[in-house]
Amino acid sequence: MPHIDLPSHLPGIAAAFAFRPETAKPMRDLAHILLFEPGANGSLSSRDRELIASYVSSRNNCFFCKTSHGAAAASHVGGSPELVASVCTDPATADVSDKLKALLIIAAHVQGDPKTVSPEHIAAARAEGATDLEVHDTVLIAAAFCMYNRYVDGLATLQPREPEMYEAMGKQLAEHGYRQPATH
Repeated sequence: MPHIDLPSHLPGIAAAFAFRPETAKPMRDLAHILLFEPGANGSLSSRDRELIASYVSSRNNCFFCKTSHGAAAASHVGGSPELVASVCTDPATADVSDKLKALLIIAAHVQGDPKTVSPEHIAAARAEGATDLEVHDTVLIAAAFCMYNRYVDGLATLQPREPEMYEAMGKQLAEHGYRQPATH
């Protein structure tokens, strides 16, 4: 049961966004830029950025964000529910690039204690080909998802358990991004 009077027909962050549209717009815009729009200088694919979001959300124990962003990652070319599960369970053994593995280590440190991101972590990511933009975006995705996760869970939003809803949501996010309010 949500802590405040949120729209009962909308799950997760969609309900919180509908409650306060003026704060929802910049938050949706940020998610759209970080997760959907193509990046410059060969930056990470949308699938990989969604994997970072799902991974951070799993570490924060936010079911809604882990599942919805995992479904978006799975909807992209090269994505699957099994890949998402392996990244969230043990990124070191997941079938992703060494560059993404190095960036996931940085994301984990940002999620846990950002002051523990070390020059060695950055050097390891660079050694795998990560650009400054990719390091920046990894840190910002991890930081933003700590905020989004706490927003969703701090308001005790509705977090349905039906996989079909998340699959549909993930497909919509993977195809159209984050700028439009959710319709389900």
